[in-house]
Amino acid sequence: MAHEFEFGGQTFEIAGEAALYWRAQDALLVSDLHLEKASAFALFGQMLPPYDSVSTLQDIAALCSKYSPAKIISLGDNFHDDDGEHRLAEDAAALLVDLIRDTEWIWITGNHDRAVSGIWGGEALDELTLSGITLRHEAKAGDPHPEISGHFHPKFRQILRGRMVKRRCFVKTPRKMIMPAFGALTGGLDVLDAAILKACDLSDGEDVEALVATQSGYARFALNNAGARAK
Repeated sequence: MAHEFEFGGQTFEIAGEAALYWRAQDALLVSDLHLEKASAFALFGQMLPPYDSVSTLQDIAALCSKYSPAKIISLGDNFHDDDGEHRLAEDAAALLVDLIRDTEWIWITGNHDRAVSGIWGGEALDELTLSGITLRHEAKAGDPHPEISGHFHPKFRQILRGRMVKRRCFVKTPRKMIMPAFGALTGGLDVLDAAILKACDLSDGEDVEALVATQSGYARFALNNAGARAK
């Protein structure tokens, strides 16, 4: 099974479970890192293992070792809140600085981190268009151009051999691509949730499908008519 697929006239490869490698741009795309989510919860007395930022950045570093991208583009909700950039612990900050030193890092602002400024390096933008494809945090209704976004943390659920299997997934239409959350502590929204289907902004005759990474490539599942079937 191939890892590559076509979108917006470009070829993308599913990298790991939740990233995309865009060969023509030599760019690694990730979304919804939610760095420092654990420390944000700790401020309100809810204790989570404080290793989410390091784990997430180590996963990005592993993909960088495989693909050696010239650019890393993070599609919003990079930090769990506006102050997360300043709370980043020394070990996680060192990992991030190393990644940014070796790549052109672009932070797309999200609804959780409107004030992201790139204090550890990189460039912060509201959105970015490359080769006719717009990269933004949340899908924009009515935009006729190809768009890649995040925000919804889509997850595919299916009963296999009597067990409920939950996996991060990409949601793809002819004009929209919604990426899964990459962060270590991020939850997910069922891929058939009305909010995700609405964000797909389907026109008559357009199909929507889930792409789920596998060890040998990816599996495609049609989502039209509020049901899921393998393709």
